[in-house]
Formats: sequence, C-alpha cells, structure tokens
Amino acid sequence: VEKFTDVFDKVIPIFEKFKLHGVKSKNYEDFKKAALLIKNKQHLTREGLDQIKKIKGSMNKNRKY
Repeated sequence: VEKFTDVFDKVIPIFEKFKLHGVKSKNYEDFKKAALLIKNKQHLTREGLDQIKKIKGSMNKNRKY
C-alpha cells in the first residue's frame, strides 16, 4: 500500500472476499468505517475526527500479547 486510494482499491476488496472472524473481523469493520470517513473528507471536521478517535479507542480491546 503506497497511497490512501490503495486502501479502497486493494486492501478492502481482499478482506471483503476473504472474511476475517472474531475480534479481527470487528477491528476490520471499524478500520473500514474510519477509512470511509477519511475518503469522504469527514476527518477534516471536528465531528469526523472525533468519530475516528472513538473508532480507534474501541479497536483491539480484547487482544492479548
């Protein structure tokens, strides 16, 4: 992935075709929501940025290292 458009042209289509399961699936859905906000330039508004921060805060909560 070299540029943001690759997220929609390459990454998301792969994960739509080969579904993830469990927590990773939920993290992917959150990632996709945040990417869509950025694609639609909503990250340039306070509300959009707050949405992305909220999404980020809810990701990876159940991951164990």
